[in-house]
Amino acid sequence: MKAFIASVVASAVLLALPAAQAADNDLAALEKAARAEGQVNSVGMPDSWANWKDTWSDLNSKYGLKHSDTDMSSAQELAKFAAEKKNASADIGDVGAAFGPIAVAKGVAQPYKPTHWEQIPSWAKDQDGNWMLAYTGTIAFLVDKQQVKDVPHSWADLKKGKYVVTIGDVGTAAQAANGVLAASYALGGDEKNVKPALSFFGDLAKEGRLGVTDPVIANIEKGEIQVAVVWDFNGLNYRDQIDKNRYEVVIPSDGSVTSGYSTIINKYAKHPNAAKLAREYILSDEGQINLAKGYARPIRAEHLTLPADVQAKLLPQSEYKNARPIKDQAAWDKTSKMLPRLWQENVIINMKQ
Repeated sequence: MKAFIASVVASAVLLALPAAQAADNDLAALEKAARAEGQVNSVGMPDSWANWKDTWSDLNSKYGLKHSDTDMSSAQELAKFAAEKKNASADIGDVGAAFGPIAVAKGVAQPYKPTHWEQIPSWAKDQDGNWMLAYTGTIAFLVDKQQVKDVPHSWADLKKGKYVVTIGDVGTAAQAANGVLAASYALGGDEKNVKPALSFFGDLAKEGRLGVTDPVIANIEKGEIQVAVVWDFNGLNYRDQIDKNRYEVVIPSDGSVTSGYSTIINKYAKHPNAAKLAREYILSDEGQINLAKGYARPIRAEHLTLPADVQAKLLPQSEYKNARPIKDQAAWDKTSKMLPRLWQENVIINMKQ
């Protein structure tokens, strides 16, 4: 009963404060309210992804927050929030960039602007604070140098090669779909026009050089994949897990796409203050460094000094000079819905049996 009363009092203190951007005095009240709640339950934020393990450990040791996670996809997370409503079992989730606006449209997000709000680029956040990217991913090539002696550094280089390029299932995997968009950027297309990329991959298919198996670590480790189109954080992680000297991770110099992942605080969260404190910590210097330890490029990278050993896990900033975020999200949402059919009609049809 004491814990319940403390929670009510702490929540009342916090709710009496402005709901906008956190200030120093707000943080003290937020911490008090979060401690009273005592736990935070997440979805799609497992220990093994983006080094969430260290963040949950820090939140426990610093603020006494117990934690549990259920791993699931972005779509599943939002469906869970919407289905459970006031019977919420989850307080916070981590979703792909495209799902931030969907969460708002579905009415399942609640806003919270962390202290470092102004250091988050405008393209990477909702103006009301319902979502904001904590880390980014950029489409890269993971190259097995044992099988590929002439390492490709651009989409144009891929076209000239003799090796198989594995992208995965464009119809179901966000990584693969963004690989198509990255190629479109490099080849003169955009969110509305992915024809250049479809033609490119169609040509690879005709040559017997397109792989559509899932470029996951198990397949890579077996030597089944020569060049994979993957998020940079996946490529770097796979490289270091298997053999750092055998693999090279390259951001294509002629164009790529940068996207990312955002926390969504469940509108119906049973531990809303703990969820807000979690977001606060994730966007802090310490939280951002934790993400970088998991190969994810922090959204506040330009404002951080990463420890040398952590910086060494990431690619240099110069690699990203021709990578850019999605400019027209609405157009890409529309195109990505059509992409499975377009891929089938323009690429898969050309696959050699």
